[in-house]
Order: sequence, then C-alpha cells, then structure tokens
Amino acid sequence: MTYKGVKTSIAIVEPPENDDDDDSYVDYFYDDPGDPPGTLDLEEDALAPDIVLIDYNEAGATRLKLNFPQEVAPYLDTESVSWVDVLGLGNNETWRQMGEVFDLHPLAQEDVVNVPQRPKVVDYEDQLLIIAWMVMLKEESDTFHKEQVSLILGRHYLVTVQEEPDYDCFGPVRDRIRTGKGIVRKQGADYLAYCLLDSIIDGFFPVLEGYGERIEELEDEVVMNPTRQTLGRIYEIRRELLTLRRAIWPQRDAINSLIRDGNNLITPEVRIYLRDCYDHTVQVMDIVESYRELSSGLMDVYLSSVGNKMNEVMKFLTVISTIFIPLTFVVGIYGMNFNTEKSPLNMPELNWYLGYPLCWGVMMAIASSLIYFFWRRGWFDNFSTIKND
Repeated sequence: MTYKGVKTSIAIVEPPENDDDDDSYVDYFYDDPGDPPGTLDLEEDALAPDIVLIDYNEAGATRLKLNFPQEVAPYLDTESVSWVDVLGLGNNETWRQMGEVFDLHPLAQEDVVNVPQRPKVVDYEDQLLIIAWMVMLKEESDTFHKEQVSLILGRHYLVTVQEEPDYDCFGPVRDRIRTGKGIVRKQGADYLAYCLLDSIIDGFFPVLEGYGERIEELEDEVVMNPTRQTLGRIYEIRRELLTLRRAIWPQRDAINSLIRDGNNLITPEVRIYLRDCYDHTVQVMDIVESYRELSSGLMDVYLSSVGNKMNEVMKFLTVISTIFIPLTFVVGIYGMNFNTEKSPLNMPELNWYLGYPLCWGVMMAIASSLIYFFWRRGWFDNFSTIKND
C-alpha cells in the first residue's frame, strides 16, 4: 500500500507453522516477593521491538518505521492522530525511552511488559491504559494463538504494544486508515482505540465458530463410536473454552468501565460505539458459556454411550453362554462313559449305531431353538455397535 509520501505494505503476518506453546491456560503474571513496584520482567539480551508509526488526519496518512522511540516526539505536538504500534515487548532500554517520550507511569510500564495481565482499564489522569487479550486461529490447526495487547490512550495518540509481533487482527483498521474509508480519519485517538478493541473482540467469533464445528463432530462420535481418544478431545475442548472464558470475561468489565466512567479522553460519541463493542463481548460470552455446557454434556453422553456399549457386550456374552450351557450339560452327561453290561442303569445310547450323530443333532436343535428364541426377543438387534470397537 502507499501512504502519503511513503510506499510500504501493511498486512497481517501469518502465524508461524510451528508453535511450541501448547499450554492453553492463561496463568496471569505475578511479582516475586520483595520486588519493588514498576519492576520490568524482561530478558537482558532481548532485542529492541519494531516500532511503526501511523500518523493521520482527514487529509491523509503517513506510515513510518521508527528506529528509536524519540523519533515520534515531533508528531505528538500536532493535531493529527499518531498510532504508535510497538511489535514485541523489547528490552529495558526501549522502555526507558518510551517512558521519557510518553511520560509513562512505572506501574503502567509494568502492566504492559510483565505479561500476561488480567484485562483491565487503568486511569492515569492524562492517559488510559487498556489491557486486552487477542486470539486468532492457528493455520492448519484447531487451536488458537493468544496474546496480550496493551493500549495506552493519550490526547492525540495511541500506543499499542503487542506481545507477539508476528500476527494480529488489526489489518482491516490499517486498511481503513490507508484508504480513508469510514470515519476513522475524521475522528480522534479514542475512536481508533475503539476500532482496535472492536477488532480484538470480533476476532473471537472465527475461533468460536471452529469450536462449534468441533463440538458437532464430537457429538456424532460420542454417540456412534466413543473411544478413549474421544474423551481426550472432550477434555481438550473444555480446557480451551475455559481459556477463552478467562480472556473474554474481564474484557467485558474493562469495556463497561470505559463506557461508565467519565474520562475526558473518551468522547460521548465514542462511548456510543463502545456500547456496540460491549454487546459483542456479551455475545462472545454467551457462545462460550453455551459451548462449555455442550462440552460438559458431551462428557455425560460419552459415559452413557460407553455404559450402553458395555451392556451390549455383556448381553452378547450372556447369549453365547446361555446357548452353550445346555450343550455343556449334554456333553457332560455323555462324558461320564457309564457302560457296564451288568448294570441295569447303563446308557443305552452309547451302543446305538447312530448315537453319536443323534447326540449332535439334539445339541444343534437345542442351540438353534435358543438362537431363534433370542432373535424373536430382539436381543441381536444392537450387537452391530459392538463391532465399532
């Protein structure tokens, strides 16, 4: 794309194919005992983050890649809106410079850098700190990426800090700024903050749509062919839905505080837009809660299906045992071999010419009669489900 006087391209970078982060839970950051307030938990050898400035007004927009945070200072004195997008957490030197340029409170820097934090809104008089969680589907996978996005809202600027620099859901907002579509270039930094929050919330819907399809597939599998792998997939979905719930629930409260609290950095007009964003968070919460109830119900259906299958197996074994019980009785009698000529109670069948085939005929007749009896009772109707194991 081309901004005013600058040729460049802005697009959402695709997530990496290999992601070693398999932990779906959100374990919030906590300070070590004795750490002073404002301590930044960064690696000493961490690289400086990429800093992208998008400065715009109604007339046009300019995009610049900054080498140092101080380069944004001239743009902060103008009436245009300056969006400073920090891609990555960076190192201590970067945040020392960021603190000087934007006059950041040490506790604000701590919340931005020490991830993950619970979604919230903190008022620092001339600035608003908004902590949000962003999720995106992984390519060729059923799971999702998750990361913390921090927004620092000033009078004419907005600083966004992304935990993961490789992907985000802000591409449509960048395109609207570049092309001048909508009213984003006619509004202030507070409207830009709303647009980014709305993109973050809307990013939950594609993720939840994927979980809806997975739950439908599991419903069929649980009823038709439940296995131990099915149980593992149910637990996995429940765990991931819990992560989504922990991400969206406090986000709803944070957006509600932006609407409710009378901060002068957010105009009444933008508060109306934030109400729509709040409605979207409620929709996401309703879907998450519905899917969690469905996944919990799948566990009950799984246990019921396994129990039914066990009952069918036991019924099958009972039928086989019942058929062979009278045959075993017949064989047991003729296996006694009592054939004493002097005894008045001998077994005459042992000396019959057709005694052996006659004995087989009696046993086959007994077995056939029992099979016919069980068939008429309908005991063989559900044995096909046993084969699925």
